[in-house]
Formats: sequence, structure tokens, C-alpha cells
Amino acid sequence: MSQLLHRYWIHFPDDAFVRSRGLNHGCGVTAYSLEDARRLLQEQLFRDTPLPAFTRVIEDVDVTTLEANHIRPNIGVVTWRGIWFPFIQLS
Repeated sequence: MSQLLHRYWIHFPDDAFVRSRGLNHGCGVTAYSLEDARRLLQEQLFRDTPLPAFTRVIEDVDVTTLEANHIRPNIGVVTWRGIWFPFIQLS
């Protein structure tokens, strides 16, 4: 049996650190679970610092409901496991 992926839209506290990472609008992650999404964020966006608390999480977010002028034009592939907003390329 294969695991299903879920699209998460995650909000963080509004502070200077979060804004400096480009996350003031939120973050999009596709993962097997919320815990898996936390792991991806820690490994890829917050390598050298503790993961901030989440203030809101939308599971299975409909990406057509996300902001149309900045977020939607700048997302990665939402059907693959990983962070799709902000879009990052792993080296």
C-alpha cells in the first residue's frame, strides 16, 4: 500500500526572521504527513535554526485559493514531495 501525499499551506508567526526567509505569506509543502512536512522544512529551510512554531496549517490546500499575483506564479511542483513555496532548488 502506498502512502498518499498531502499539500500543506503553513503560516508562521509574523516576525523579522520569518520575513527574511521569504515566508511572510506562508509556505507550501507536499509531504506524507505534517510531521514529514516539519522534517522537510527543518532540513531544507531552517538548517541552522530551530523550526518556528506554526500559527496555522491548511491540509490538502487548493492551490487555486492562494494569492494569484505573487504566490501562484512562483510555486514549484505541488504534486511531488517537497517544498514548493518558496521554490528552492536543492544542490
